[in-house]
Amino acid sequence: MADKTVRYAPEFRRQMVALVGTGRTPASLSKEFGPSAWTIGLWVKQAQRDAGSGDGGLTSAEREELQRLRRENRRLKEERDILSKAAAWVATENGPSKRSSGS
Repeated sequence: MADKTVRYAPEFRRQMVALVGTGRTPASLSKEFGPSAWTIGLWVKQAQRDAGSGDGGLTSAEREELQRLRRENRRLKEERDILSKAAAWVATENGPSKRSSGS
């Protein structure tokens, strides 16, 4: 089965959440507009979290910050690995000198 992820516009998501707020069920909206009832339910839960009255999960802003921090952490680890390898290379290139004592 092919994995086809459909991205819905933020405005469409807000409209679905608003319709659920007026009393429509996610199942009826699913039949009428296309996204699954489960997806619409997730949008409603996320909107509640963003409004501060959700189930304690991450808000959208917190999710974005977490993603940014993970990207930054990955980049810093890569930089550290590169610097570590470069330091090891320099140490082998500048190894003990073979100078003789001047006698």
